[in-house]
Amino acid sequence: MNLPGRSADLLPTAIRYILGSLSCVTPASLSSPTPCAAWDLAALLAHVSDSLAVVHDAIVTGCVSLELAAQPQDIPADGLVATLRAQAGQLLATSASVGADRPVIIADRWLAGRTMAAAGAVEIAVHGWDIAEACHRRRPIPPGLATSILAVVPLVVTEVTRGVQFSVPVAPAPQATPGDRLVALLGRDPAASLSKA
Repeated sequence: MNLPGRSADLLPTAIRYILGSLSCVTPASLSSPTPCAAWDLAALLAHVSDSLAVVHDAIVTGCVSLELAAQPQDIPADGLVATLRAQAGQLLATSASVGADRPVIIADRWLAGRTMAAAGAVEIAVHGWDIAEACHRRRPIPPGLATSILAVVPLVVTEVTRGVQFSVPVAPAPQATPGDRLVALLGRDPAASLSKA
């Protein structure tokens, strides 16, 4: 699987973006709805925490523990943001110190480390947008990051995984920004933005 040349920058850039979105979260917003219809913000943050833990584990150990992926962490709602900030900072440091092309084993398959990092970046960036939306803050995914992620989405989000991770695509507006095209591709409707409510 060949990823575009700048794919090594995707994960750290996505982490920095989600850290900015976390600054929008307040205790009162934890019960707010999110673009992920089944989750309120607290549930979304818990999911992001699990995702960060899986990506970190994959980078450090070279494998994805299916037990870790299947067992959500139990974090009190009032500690979610602090936990996520710590996890994101740890992942940022780890991703800078471990080789991007180290293979990652998932069950009986393996992925190039760069592909695993790109998949993590897709999830982290889009959920960063979801977090800001739930807080009624307009924080578009930066154009450069969104454009790079748009190039890797077909490689890391397949028809098999889409139903588990993301909803069906939404048609973007003709003049949509790269960020709006990205979230629409992954099942969000930027025209129905919660930040406009």
